[in-house]
Amino acid sequence: MKLVKITKKTADKSRPSARTYDDACGAAHALDLIGERWALLVMRELMFGPKRFSDLRADLPGISANVLTQRLERLEGIGALSRRKLPPPAASHVYELTPWGYEIEPVLGVLGRWAARSPLHDPTLPLSAASLMLSFKTMFDARKAEGLNARIGFRIGDETFLVQIHGGACDAARQALEGADVVFAGPARAIAAAVYGGAPLEALEAEKALWVEGDRALAERFTGLFPLPPKA
Repeated sequence: MKLVKITKKTADKSRPSARTYDDACGAAHALDLIGERWALLVMRELMFGPKRFSDLRADLPGISANVLTQRLERLEGIGALSRRKLPPPAASHVYELTPWGYEIEPVLGVLGRWAARSPLHDPTLPLSAASLMLSFKTMFDARKAEGLNARIGFRIGDETFLVQIHGGACDAARQALEGADVVFAGPARAIAAAVYGGAPLEALEAEKALWVEGDRALAERFTGLFPLPPKA
């Protein structure tokens, strides 16, 4: 049996950051860039603006500090995100997507809708605020929202988001709640239970899992605007 000499270059390819499919396909190159475990989810968590390292760890409870550091360094190295220091009094570092990094959003939407059809998908697993907001943009049914113009606020932990429905479109942003017609307050999982799980708002409020402030009829209508696709 002929032995193959392992050169330094060959050994380098064994490292996770050096793996490559050696394939000219754009999809293959995309996986070369962000195919490592957690990389795409780190980008998901930054989709609504910059976050500190500690915030990212809190939103991705299954990731270790070491792996998060590696993924952030890798994503910065390929130009998908940048790191900057906040001015005093904060004086802490935050990570944010570059303009090119933000272009991954449609991919997250298509991937999420495709995976929602899987019979193996477990919607009871932990859910981050960013994931929930992206799901609204992905699952929105414009036909069910015909004629609706509304501003829906969400208070999830220390973050606030505003979902705007106008002209048959749905957009979400991390921002203050001034002008919201109705506000949902509670963990992302409870809000998802109302929107995707069919849990009555009254039952969630009775359990103190969710609070609804403002236009009650609008809140009820909102929960019906995001039908899940049929299982494959």
